[in-house]
Amino acid sequence: MDHKEGAYKVKDLGLAEKGRKRIEWAESRMPVLMKLREEYSKTKPFDGYKIAGCLHVTKETAVLVETLAACGADVAWSGCNPLSTNDEVAAALAKNGMAEIYAWHGQSTEDFYWSIDKTIQPKAPHLTLDDGADLIFRVHSEYPEMAETIIGGSEETTTGVHRLRAMDNDGKLLYPVFAVNDAETKWDFDNVYGTGQSTIDGILRASSVMLAGKNFVVAGYGHCSRGVAMRAKGMGANVIVTEVKPTAALKATLDGHRVMTMDEAAEIGDIFVTATGMKDVIRGRHFLKMKDGAIVSNTGHYDVELNLKELAELSVDAREVRDNNREYTMENGKKIYILADGRLVNLAAAEGHPSEVMDMSFANQFQAHLALVQKHEAGEPLGPHVIDLPESLDQEIARIKLETMGIEIDSLTDEQVAYATDYSAGT
Repeated sequence: MDHKEGAYKVKDLGLAEKGRKRIEWAESRMPVLMKLREEYSKTKPFDGYKIAGCLHVTKETAVLVETLAACGADVAWSGCNPLSTNDEVAAALAKNGMAEIYAWHGQSTEDFYWSIDKTIQPKAPHLTLDDGADLIFRVHSEYPEMAETIIGGSEETTTGVHRLRAMDNDGKLLYPVFAVNDAETKWDFDNVYGTGQSTIDGILRASSVMLAGKNFVVAGYGHCSRGVAMRAKGMGANVIVTEVKPTAALKATLDGHRVMTMDEAAEIGDIFVTATGMKDVIRGRHFLKMKDGAIVSNTGHYDVELNLKELAELSVDAREVRDNNREYTMENGKKIYILADGRLVNLAAAEGHPSEVMDMSFANQFQAHLALVQKHEAGEPLGPHVIDLPESLDQEIARIKLETMGIEIDSLTDEQVAYATDYSAGT
């Protein structure tokens, strides 16, 4: 795409050279996605299709954007969180010209939705790619007529899939959406190992504190929070888990973590991380119970898990003491430190997940859109529901990943395959 007027809006195009180096670094660590680019750039299966994307603008996302474009797609992109865009990467995408890009760090709510709207106007997309379902929901709520020509979409994260399944159950979903998040090579790797490492990275960049010996409170024990707890424990922290789901709490207990209510944890925690997808996980009464100097952060998709309005009402002063670290002085004299203003600390204060794990997640995204196009061109459109990717695709992506790591595994013999399906075999 040429640099026609209005094809991008980024913070500073002068940052492009630094952004290009970041993208090249990610490419060198994303062999599965690069293999897909090499294969499908020859046939260009997305030629004639517009893909609108709303996903964190990181170096890894740039590799996906440029892969889709290299394979024929007309790509328009925005960030899916006001604080998660890397301005250097956004500038590199804008200068490269392979895709439209509307994203910059520190967007207002108005900027955020303006950017989404720019990706779907004036030309409606054929495909949508989401992280959090804001783009899909924008189409449904503001531009429902576009759904008539959209052949499908995909969703990257747990929170977005939950929103979409609720829409599907209510009969409100207007086109099919692949739940990329629910692919095993996504949720059991990206969510666990990616979130675990990048969240700790964000906390350390924003606070520079030692984790060893600290009481580290993790709200939730799903895949993302399990990864955070795992990494915090590995760095010597005393992990405490809060939960509302009995089976999740039991898993945390058997994994060796202390489990208690947030009211109890608030009194003894040194560092807090929420990863639940629920609002008001930490609110005013919890802040009042916290130690002087407690550090509080969120790694869930939306900034609703920490009730910062109630914290502000309990405080007499607030100031930024270092990048992505705001000190609140409460009426009782205690100081509470909020990282990244309650936004995703792994993206707002760090760089998001490592390239190696996003390689598999974005390979799933690519394959989801390839499947949508292939079904459309074969005259086999999918219904307006949330759809899981086939398990065989998971195994293929994992197999390729293992190959790039130099790892070989066993395979079943014909006799073993027959035995696995022989229900008459017994003692």
